[in-house]
Amino acid sequence: MKTIITSFRLLRTAFVLARHDALIPAEYAGQVPFMARFVGWVSRAFAVRATNKSWAKNPGERFANALEKLGPAYIKVGQILATRSDMLDPEFTKGLSRLKDKVPPFSRDEAIERIEKEYGKPWQEIFTSLSEPIAAASVAQVHKAVLKEGETVAVKILRPNIHTRMAKDIDVLRMVAGLAEFFVPTSRRLGPKLFVETAARAVTLELDLRLEAAAASELGEAAEETGLFRVPEIHWAYSSKNVMVLEWIDGTAFSSDALLSDPNIDRKALAIKVIQSFLTCAFDYGVFHADMHEGNLVVDKDGELVLLDFGILGRLSEAEQRFHAEILYGFLMRDYTRIAEIHFEAGYVPAHHTVEDFASALRAVGEPIFGKTSDQVSMAKVLLQLFEITDIFDMKMQPQLIMLQKTMMQAEGVARRLDPAFDMWEASRPVVEASMRRELGPEGRINDFLADLRRAQKTLKAMPEAADNVAALAKAWAAGEVDLSKSPTGPNADTKPRTLRRNIAFVALGALTTLAGVWAVGQI
Repeated sequence: MKTIITSFRLLRTAFVLARHDALIPAEYAGQVPFMARFVGWVSRAFAVRATNKSWAKNPGERFANALEKLGPAYIKVGQILATRSDMLDPEFTKGLSRLKDKVPPFSRDEAIERIEKEYGKPWQEIFTSLSEPIAAASVAQVHKAVLKEGETVAVKILRPNIHTRMAKDIDVLRMVAGLAEFFVPTSRRLGPKLFVETAARAVTLELDLRLEAAAASELGEAAEETGLFRVPEIHWAYSSKNVMVLEWIDGTAFSSDALLSDPNIDRKALAIKVIQSFLTCAFDYGVFHADMHEGNLVVDKDGELVLLDFGILGRLSEAEQRFHAEILYGFLMRDYTRIAEIHFEAGYVPAHHTVEDFASALRAVGEPIFGKTSDQVSMAKVLLQLFEITDIFDMKMQPQLIMLQKTMMQAEGVARRLDPAFDMWEASRPVVEASMRRELGPEGRINDFLADLRRAQKTLKAMPEAADNVAALAKAWAAGEVDLSKSPTGPNADTKPRTLRRNIAFVALGALTTLAGVWAVGQI
């Protein structure tokens, strides 16, 4: 039954896009294959221009209007596309830009109702004033308020019924991913289903403002240590699952055109800060703001970069931090062989390919764009080349890294809008080189050694129990109760001998690890 309902929602999605001439917009019909062009021609029979108040000449704006009708998950997709004017038609992305922070709000009365339900008392007992909505996004909206203590704050409130609506949107996206894998087998290596599940998990976390408050606090520590950006202070006493209260920030949103003409703002320096703050958090702290579109970035009156909306937080393991830092460093150094080796070491490229062939393919992508500024490089062509390479070398998408790649695209898109001549390579270099010095230099080697010692310590703690098992095995063997030369068979076979044999190997491995640790200590 759920599948049938989701199928109807999918049909509704196609109908809403067709109604806005956003399925295959007429403006781009000549740039797509014949079959897609035919689908677009048929869909335009359902488009309603005269009676549709949201009709717009800009196809990007029509697409944005359709996404707003469809729901919050679709709006998220539009927000990502809105940052890529270098890959898409600039007019199209300009039309999409309204999704960054200009989603239609719900009423102040509904906001008050949610606040009072959350706190269990009249809003006047907490705030002396509460404004109309200041900004609205796909999941929540923000009001300006004044606490009883006199401090001006921002009050973020989740949209009514957002949990139910988001769940329905995700169900449709799951169906689309399943259909894509079934009808387009070549899409399977990109893992559309895994991508949707990764997005679904991120959305689930975004729908609990307590988790967002914790994420803001965690990134706030990185902000304080690096000095590259700032995070609003959280008022924990007033924050809950559906309502969050935080410091009010006066400044100019990155989505505002005023940012591009204000003579007091150093846009080139700001573009560099956007990229460096993202890379520093990812490579140095293993945690990063994973929704860096222009609606979530502000420059305050002191010219500082301020990050907002921490609903989606990305994380990298130590191995993933090193992996991506080494890849960027390899491109900076034009060491394509090392980049290829890293991919093979991580298991991202199947072993039946060769490092040399993969390195040559990477060189074909890297050399034409090295040292070029954003206005000299077509990222659409670069991504197309990378897509072809991943196909040739049977690489599968890594769901745990999709969020990092998506956010890097967002951050770069924001930087390009601030500075059309933005040089991604030079902006990245200081962060990447510092990361490599830390990871591959003396500090990194010492940290690796200490991690090995911690693992050896865990092994040693487990050794007494393993030794007891070995003693029991020896006793049973001597008594003729166990025959180690035979393996137990059958569904009810006793697995104890097999377990004891594994423990013998475990003890031996622990002893070798201990000896290696003692030897290494002696070398320091």
